[in-house]
Amino acid sequence: MNITFLGNGDSMGTPRVYCDCDVCGEARTTGDNVRFRSAVWLECEGESPLLLDCGPDFRAQMERLGVRRVTQGLITHAHFDHIGGLVDWSDMCRWREETAKLFAPAEVLDEIVRRFPWLGGRLDMIANDGGMTYGSWRITPWKVNHGKNGFAYAYRFDQRETGYAWAYCSDSFDLSPAEKEPLRGLSLLVLGTSFYEEPFPAETRSLYDVKEGLDLVREVGAAQAIFTHLSHDIDVRRDYGLPANVRLALAGLAVRVG
Repeated sequence: MNITFLGNGDSMGTPRVYCDCDVCGEARTTGDNVRFRSAVWLECEGESPLLLDCGPDFRAQMERLGVRRVTQGLITHAHFDHIGGLVDWSDMCRWREETAKLFAPAEVLDEIVRRFPWLGGRLDMIANDGGMTYGSWRITPWKVNHGKNGFAYAYRFDQRETGYAWAYCSDSFDLSPAEKEPLRGLSLLVLGTSFYEEPFPAETRSLYDVKEGLDLVREVGAAQAIFTHLSHDIDVRRDYGLPANVRLALAGLAVRVG
């Protein structure tokens, strides 16, 4: 499987419209810190590509990728930065006279329909609470704590033939032991970490920070990790002294797994 990071930003992206910090300023000039909202593009031999989350930067992400057709997608939760592009995707399908498949746990699909009741005409919504397959991969969702923002779902990808496993957990915080269990034994963990060291009280937070993310990687024993969902607190020009098995996601980063 090939994983391409279409976006690596938090809910507001970088630069933030209201902000004149050094990171946002750099993003407006040389652009190293420009970040679309978090989403990834999965490609598996013999299968149509699978879009993982569809935020409000969908159109720009598809243009950058050079894609004119999306036939299936997977959603982690119904917050706008993860579903804001569904309207554009549905409209794409309308003009192409096609219907695409949208997979998510039932309660996520229910919330999407409440917000965008017309999407079902072009997006066939399929509940995947019991898991699903994608080529040689078994995809298993599980509910995770999203701090003050409620809940999200993470996805674990297991390849039966090789035993390779990786997980996408973009929006989580203060996971319980049971919520951490699917993260164990991973070859790769993609984890959302908004700040390097978040200064706000725990009860107001919704994501791990980088320092906490590093602790979690060590705790669950992930062989490698990529941190995504980065806020304007993270400056890619800075050396954070990350261990060799951990890196920050960049838009366009491509990783082959399995």
